[in-house]
Amino acid sequence: MTENIVPDSEHRGLVSRLPQLPRDLAQLARFDRPIGWWLLFWPCVFSVWLAGAGWQITLLAWLLLGAIAMRGAGCVYNDIVDAKLDASVARTAARPVASGRISRKVAWIWLVSLCLIGLVVLLQLRLEAQLVALASLALVAAYPFMKRITWWPQAWLGMVFNWGLLVGWTQLRWDNWDALACIYAGCICWVIGYDTIYALQDREDDALVGIKSSALRLGERVHLGVAMFYMATIGLWALGIWLYRPDWIAVLALLPAAMHLLWQVSTLDPADPDNPLIRFRSNRWAGALMAAACFVVGNA
Repeated sequence: MTENIVPDSEHRGLVSRLPQLPRDLAQLARFDRPIGWWLLFWPCVFSVWLAGAGWQITLLAWLLLGAIAMRGAGCVYNDIVDAKLDASVARTAARPVASGRISRKVAWIWLVSLCLIGLVVLLQLRLEAQLVALASLALVAAYPFMKRITWWPQAWLGMVFNWGLLVGWTQLRWDNWDALACIYAGCICWVIGYDTIYALQDREDDALVGIKSSALRLGERVHLGVAMFYMATIGLWALGIWLYRPDWIAVLALLPAAMHLLWQVSTLDPADPDNPLIRFRSNRWAGALMAAACFVVGNA
């Protein structure tokens, strides 16, 4: 029952016990790989906690549900668009649409269902935040095609994956956009760094089928490239915090997140098949550390 589960599933035992159709739908929406919705959710937390309105548990619960649903919808859409490419890559050939276990019609029905959940979340927000959230749809729709036309699809992914930062901020306040712009730019650099690490798994297959990625573009300089993007991440986050609250103690709240990113770079080994995936997944903790820093800066 496990032969149809993709190699990087985080919940192989749980997913393998599901009947075939629910298992395929769960994999199609990447429910078996929660790292994706964590990385989509953390920027929402950054803005909500930095806004200085306290814990905002109810709002964050809605945003978490939205992150899970819309990350799932994005993955379904990506798999529909990339079915032929996925079938040519060893790591993704077992995906439900690429392998033919799920038809495009069923995939589209599943996509619409997930989007309806996202709509419920959208209706919980104020009008300004709703409009900001809807503005992301064009970016999301274009993302699967970026790997065909640019060596840096990770930069586009960074704009998409951090849109929740703008939504959470707009929900609570409408000022300090200079600070938020720096935080957002830093988040984009963070995504480029960690998704370059993720793309190391597919460099050989991507090169064979003509898929572009930052991991291929950087080549032997991937350590330096990831290090530079992570340095830019911390620098831009620090600048954003300083513009929001010019206090060196506040900036020092970033130190744990900076140390974690340094650990990722210093221990990254592209030659080890398991190493990049572990480093990539560890960014759920990088996000948690940045979220803690935002809470300290916004609420202390």
